[in-house]
Amino acid sequence: MAFGSFENTGASEPMAEINTTPLVDVMLVLLVIFIITAPLFHQAIPIDLPRAEASRLDDRPKVVAVAIDASGQVFVDGLAIERSELASRLAAAAGGQPELHLRADRGTRYERVAEVLADAQRAGLVRIAFATEPPR
Repeated sequence: MAFGSFENTGASEPMAEINTTPLVDVMLVLLVIFIITAPLFHQAIPIDLPRAEASRLDDRPKVVAVAIDASGQVFVDGLAIERSELASRLAAAAGGQPELHLRADRGTRYERVAEVLADAQRAGLVRIAFATEPPR
C-alpha cells in the first residue's frame, strides 16, 4: 500500500509525499531571470574617465624601535641612550601615534621591560608590539 494511493480503506491518513516539481520549475525560472539580468548589473553607460598623476599615500604607521639587551641597555632606533633620556625620546616620537616595537633580550630583567613600557605609556604611545622569534 502506498502513502498516496486513492484506495478508500476507511481510515483517512495524511499524504506524506511532497511534490517537488513546482519547486524545481520556480527555481529554473529564477535561474533564467538571473542569467538574463546579471550582465545588466555592470555599468551600462561607457564613460571615459580622466587620468591624473598622483602619488601613493603611505599607509604604514611610523615605527619606533626600542631594543633592550641582556645588560639592560636601551636602544631607540639603533642608538644607545641613557635611562633619563628614554622618556623624552619617546615623548618626542609620540606625535602621529607611532607603533612601538619592543625587542628585549631573553635575559633582560622584567623590571627593565616594565620601566620602558611605563615610559611609553606616559609618553602617550598606545600601540605596542613585542617582537619575538619563532621556535626552532
